[in-house]
Amino acid sequence: MGINQIVHIFAGFFIILSLALGVEASPLFVSPHWLWLTLFVGANLFQSGFTRFCPLENILKKLGVKET
Repeated sequence: MGINQIVHIFAGFFIILSLALGVEASPLFVSPHWLWLTLFVGANLFQSGFTRFCPLENILKKLGVKET
């Protein structure tokens, strides 16, 4: 599993988690403030598409994950 795939998995997981915890219709609802995490992940994905800078990618490289 390469860095790009791991980044997509992390982003998808955090978006689903924050929506589950932040939307009132969810049985896991905690607070609408969890939606800020959705915004953060989306904004990070958006900016990384233009700048090619992704903090998670840098962390994974330092941990020795291969770029396949």
